[in-house]
Amino acid sequence: MTVNHQEEFIHHTVLLDEAVNALDIQGARTNAIFVDGTFGRGGHSRKILSQLGPQGRLISFDKDLYAIANAQQITDARFHIVHDSFATMSEALQEQGVAQVDGILMDLGISSPQVDDAERGFSFRNDGPLDMRMDTTRGISAAEWLAQEDEQKIREVIENYGEERFAFQIAKAIVARRASESISSTRQLAELVAHTVKTREKGKDPATRTFQAIRIFVNKELEDLEIGLAAAYDSLAPHGRMVVISFHSLEDRIVKQFFASKAKVVQPDRRLPIREADLPKPQMRLISRIKPSEEEVLRNPRARSAIMRVAERLTGEA
Repeated sequence: MTVNHQEEFIHHTVLLDEAVNALDIQGARTNAIFVDGTFGRGGHSRKILSQLGPQGRLISFDKDLYAIANAQQITDARFHIVHDSFATMSEALQEQGVAQVDGILMDLGISSPQVDDAERGFSFRNDGPLDMRMDTTRGISAAEWLAQEDEQKIREVIENYGEERFAFQIAKAIVARRASESISSTRQLAELVAHTVKTREKGKDPATRTFQAIRIFVNKELEDLEIGLAAAYDSLAPHGRMVVISFHSLEDRIVKQFFASKAKVVQPDRRLPIREADLPKPQMRLISRIKPSEEEVLRNPRARSAIMRVAERLTGEA
């Protein structure tokens, strides 16, 4: 498999300046270490490197072979790329001899080249193999999964990960169709959904939610996010910052709840004789919730749904 044909696709890094500024690189120690959880096409990573001091380090992660090939073009000695999910952050940092980091950025969106390249199978707009895997060296493709999964599980995935109210009808149609022919292309699936979904949301293709759901499931995106958030928090030094950019409500809900769980404190009964110094304290401070500006959305419509949340670790305690 070649990994250079995606250079023709244009990618606009969402919230580039806002995300990197939120890491507060300038306020960090001279030998600060940062993590970019999703290298993508390298916009955030390159911006972080441009602000890092000569003794700083950046460790980036990505599951996508095209992203890895792009990252390997960076010759900066301060930079290291890991071909894996950010869910493996704890183990990867340990292998790099890193105990704590000063900031972590996690951009949860898929890149424009991934969507625009029909061969990747992410988009219902372009016909191509129904694959959808971020890492094509691991796991099973969307086509393989649809060919072997039972109807109930398909319905649950489309309903829970796509928030699709016609999940039952779509799952039933998929199982019926595969009995006579394999569903192996994006066009086949998109047309099947279009024929099954009778009412359509204004301005949205009827296959949008189904494709989102299957992509999330095949790549274990929500499971990786939950593991990755916990690993990121455990890896943060006191006053280190976590910056997370999400693109749909399921992701943002997980991020919001995780940050809230670290920022809120259950206070003991006031009648108990506990000194103020011994009272439980929040583990994180919520800093901001930012959405792309109107100018950015006009320049890059795919940024419209992005939400960036920023929090800072307050203590060294777990």
